[in-house]
Amino acid sequence: MATQANIPSLCYTHKLQFFLHNPIPASISLVGNGRGQKKPLNLSCSSYGDDDYYIDADYQAGDGFSFSGGKYSGEPSPSDEWFKQGKIVKAYTSLGSGEKAKDPIFGLPMGADSQAAADVFRWFCVETGSADNPSVILIHGLPSQAYSYRKVLPILSKAYHAIAFDWLGFGFSDKPQPKYGFDYTLNEYVTSLESFINEVAVGNVSLVVQGYFAPAAVKYASIHQEKIDNIILLNPPLTAKHANLPSTLSVFSNFLLGEIFSQDPLRASDKTLTSCGPYKIKEDDAMVYRNPYLTSGAAGFALNAISRDMKKELKKYVEEMRTILTDENWKVPTTICWGKRDRWLTYDGVEDFCKDSKHKLIEIPMAGHHVQEDRGEELGQIIYDIIRKKRFGL
Repeated sequence: MATQANIPSLCYTHKLQFFLHNPIPASISLVGNGRGQKKPLNLSCSSYGDDDYYIDADYQAGDGFSFSGGKYSGEPSPSDEWFKQGKIVKAYTSLGSGEKAKDPIFGLPMGADSQAAADVFRWFCVETGSADNPSVILIHGLPSQAYSYRKVLPILSKAYHAIAFDWLGFGFSDKPQPKYGFDYTLNEYVTSLESFINEVAVGNVSLVVQGYFAPAAVKYASIHQEKIDNIILLNPPLTAKHANLPSTLSVFSNFLLGEIFSQDPLRASDKTLTSCGPYKIKEDDAMVYRNPYLTSGAAGFALNAISRDMKKELKKYVEEMRTILTDENWKVPTTICWGKRDRWLTYDGVEDFCKDSKHKLIEIPMAGHHVQEDRGEELGQIIYDIIRKKRFGL
């Protein structure tokens, strides 16, 4: 029987108004007599924020969708503020040959962000809580960042050493060009995860992993069961119906078109985050997710590579994870938290899987695919309670 968490959600609606400032030729008719005049257009959008953004506002106010200028031109961006909270950890030796990376289309030399590390890769992570407390590793999904756990970290920090990190290819971590030291395959993510955890946690850890990176974390845990106190899976691909990438992600794997779309900040961040659940992302938060795609092409090339691998191998990854989680030798306490408003992964079959495998299922009705982004505080308390009960045998 699934446990259900239910907290009401609030949503506000703002009205936006703008004018067409350029004269319209008289030959083009807008309404009635077709004379060129300024015509007001009224738009309505839903938002969880309290700030109003107007398309015709002056640059100090910000237009809510500006990549340069606006409210971010003369002050630190939200992305800068998030970066200040974290640190860089070196983990996982680069397997590159030392050859400088070139772009896959024209063969031109790539920028510094796309080059593999000379020795060890750099990972960005944010740590909260005392290092003397039990460690909890928070693992984001595809495509996302450690930033998605920003509301979970403060809750866990009260009793645990909580660590959220950016996978290689995402956020502020290294993003080497594929085939120059890191190819973004499942096995590479498993071995690199092992290296990262060895750097940041001395003893046992609890793992929290979201979405399409669940197979990597589960495979790592199956190899190191003695080191894992708990594993909590957030909307993982569990059933045969989950073995195909949604169109929003699979488009990044297409030949040529995938390379183009993966360089589009709005498509690679905003659309992927908002198409899989019920929420509208705040502008300040959206700017953090967009930042890697705005500052370098490396993030887009990484997204293209991992999407191609996932599209080709996801069915195998899901079957392997199911086998591990249902094996009688799997001894890691496992909880599956499911945001029931997930638009990418259907809930059909999830309850049956948990019942057959004897894993605990917790439903979060108001969350979508990215549970930690939708219901961060609620999820933080759920994780806190799960680990506490296991730790003290409650």
